[in-house]
Amino acid sequence: MICETFQDTSDVQHHKKKLTFLLSARRRFSEQLKAKGIIVHYVKLDDPKNTQTIIGEVLRACKIFLSTQIFVTSPSNFKLLKEIKSWSNEFGLLVTLKDDNRFLSQPSDFEKWAEGKKQLRLEFFYREMRKKYNILMDGGKPEGGKWNYDLENRDVPKGKLNVPKPYNYPNDHLIKEVSTLVNTFFNNNFGSIEPFNYAIDCDEAWIAFKKFVTDRLALFGKYQDAMIENEPWMYHSHIALYLNSGLLSPLKCIKYVENQFKLKAAPLNSVEGFIRQILGWREYVRGIYWLKMPHYEKLNYLNATESLPSFYWTGETGMNCIGQCVKELLRMLMHITFRG
Repeated sequence: MICETFQDTSDVQHHKKKLTFLLSARRRFSEQLKAKGIIVHYVKLDDPKNTQTIIGEVLRACKIFLSTQIFVTSPSNFKLLKEIKSWSNEFGLLVTLKDDNRFLSQPSDFEKWAEGKKQLRLEFFYREMRKKYNILMDGGKPEGGKWNYDLENRDVPKGKLNVPKPYNYPNDHLIKEVSTLVNTFFNNNFGSIEPFNYAIDCDEAWIAFKKFVTDRLALFGKYQDAMIENEPWMYHSHIALYLNSGLLSPLKCIKYVENQFKLKAAPLNSVEGFIRQILGWREYVRGIYWLKMPHYEKLNYLNATESLPSFYWTGETGMNCIGQCVKELLRMLMHITFRG
């Protein structure tokens, strides 16, 4: 069962391009499953029978298929997990939660690692993950003698850079169909759909990733923290949305990039810097979230109470750095789950 509901598309005001990507990817996945002869119960957002809640659509599907049990992947947010755990009583059915294979460390693994520690240092967690998956290791030591090459990833660009053009997926019938839907139901959301540059299935996402490796990886580390006006892509991979939606496997990407170092096709500072974002930062942030929830959501260390100024939504400000960033965000979907 795959469903589109206002519950998960309107929980926050998502960027229009993000909604277009996610809904297009779901519909493409459904097409691919059906092509393999798999029965798919797919509910579109504008289906008049849509209850517009996840629990409502699960219940409707259970009645249609006379289900005796439900298998569901662990969700990515605490509120939905709490809801799923209530389904057994709600439906009178056995509900089985499966691990989320979009990540390499499960919440229980992170909790075990964090137990008894006074400080939960990202660097130490990252080292453990390197050892666990034997990534960039030379025996029991880190490749090159250091765990972290971040000091070599802070170069300031001098002169004009020849930044490669980004991957560009041609808009097909699904993207056009979903774009119309998003502009109809989410017209007041932040951002614009065009230009739409993103892959919406696993094969195309892998092509986009390999294009990054070929065109950008070698300089990814060197200019990892650099920003240039009118160059939003720089040498980043822009694959966070593919990893988070399951179109790319994190371990497959990590091993492919690691192999570029072995082939001497990319320097160690770039390879380690890229891997650190996925194997370290991405996993660490998720681990902290599940370890600290639900009270984590209510924390307000700086006691912030004011709304963001309007220029955070329009980009109209005399501060050029913020203005440029916001205007690029309006035009482009810049996933910053990790600096990839």
